[in-house]
Amino acid sequence: MSCPFKPKWERRKEARPKELLAAALHLFVERGFAATRLDDVAKAAGVSKGTLYLYFSSKEDLFKAVVRESIVPLLGEAEGMIDEFEGNTESLFRQLTLSWWQSIGETKLSGLPKLMMGEAGNFPELARFYQEEVIARGERLLVRVLERGMECGEIRKVDLEIDTRLLIAPVIMMMMMWKHSSCVCQIEPEKLSVYLEHYIRMAWNSLVIR
Repeated sequence: MSCPFKPKWERRKEARPKELLAAALHLFVERGFAATRLDDVAKAAGVSKGTLYLYFSSKEDLFKAVVRESIVPLLGEAEGMIDEFEGNTESLFRQLTLSWWQSIGETKLSGLPKLMMGEAGNFPELARFYQEEVIARGERLLVRVLERGMECGEIRKVDLEIDTRLLIAPVIMMMMMWKHSSCVCQIEPEKLSVYLEHYIRMAWNSLVIR
């Protein structure tokens, strides 16, 4: 006769990696990479430290998994949006920016850029990982948008490397400084969407042919 239910530990086995990643993201953002201990991640996820090591070999491995399971898939979705988008480039730029803000800027993930800025000097290998997996791929996304706009005659000829980084910087600043630096360069949370709308309009107006 088969057991009518699975033991609690067995039912939760497949969910454990997700619970560990969620706990790790929260602690990394709240405390920083250096100050986050694996013991605390395991405790927050409701498992033993030994269980954590069944899935992740080190804190660095855990951080990389957080990035690969949370931000990297969103980059893939954005790439798919560009591939399939049929409207004008201004609409594409707007939709990408709003989608990025909704999926990252308004979530706990928005704290990762600030974390990397603060920890890069002490953890250069993690900085290189984040540069390759997130920053460089995100820049290539925007390069594609700008190339599309130039090819369609919708925007002026721009320096793809410089202008891409200048367009990204204000959004990172909103996430990194205004959301995660209490009482420093802070604006009211309810006004962030207004700032984003102004950014989209100003950024696009700086690109159009006059």
